Amino acid sequence: MQRRTFLGAVMITPLAMTGLSGYQRAASQPVAENEQAIEDMRRNWKALLAPNADVTLSTEPLRRSEAEWKRLLSKAQFDMLRDDGTERAFSSPLDKEKRPGVYVCAGCGLPLFTSRMKYDSGTGWPSFVTHIPGHVGTKKDYKLVLPRTEYHCVRCGGHQGHLFDDGPPPTKQRWCNNGVALRFIPA
Repeated sequence: MQRRTFLGAVMITPLAMTGLSGYQRAASQPVAENEQAIEDMRRNWKALLAPNADVTLSTEPLRRSEAEWKRLLSKAQFDMLRDDGTERAFSSPLDKEKRPGVYVCAGCGLPLFTSRMKYDSGTGWPSFVTHIPGHVGTKKDYKLVLPRTEYHCVRCGGHQGHLFDDGPPPTKQRWCNNGVALRFIPA
């Protein structure tokens, strides 16, 4: 009987997980329900950028040696950005960040997301419905059995996280980011 219970649980778990589509809206941060709202977020992202914010707007590739990166980044940042690491779920304070502002790459300061793009996915990592156009690049990641879409900063190539198709409408995307790979700049 225990074996049957175990096998039943193993078979039903993936079905139950699909019902947990990975998003729960935070009451203070409504997610856009239509394509026009998403386009407005993408187009008007600079409205949330603080005056004199320490960011770069250049997407020109930034090249540094491994030694330079190790000198500039903390050990955790180096692991995420340069070695494609993943932080523990629910370990980043940015997961619960609710103030208006902009999320920039911790490696080079390029803005990647805004607070309007962020939502509470319930996964334990900062998650976004979209990104700032032209600031993020994607590639297939085959490190696990099933391929995933990895994304990175287009300027420094720093690994940010993975893209999933279980986000809220209208994009149905979840840009799941390592908090240590980002720096938050309040508006």
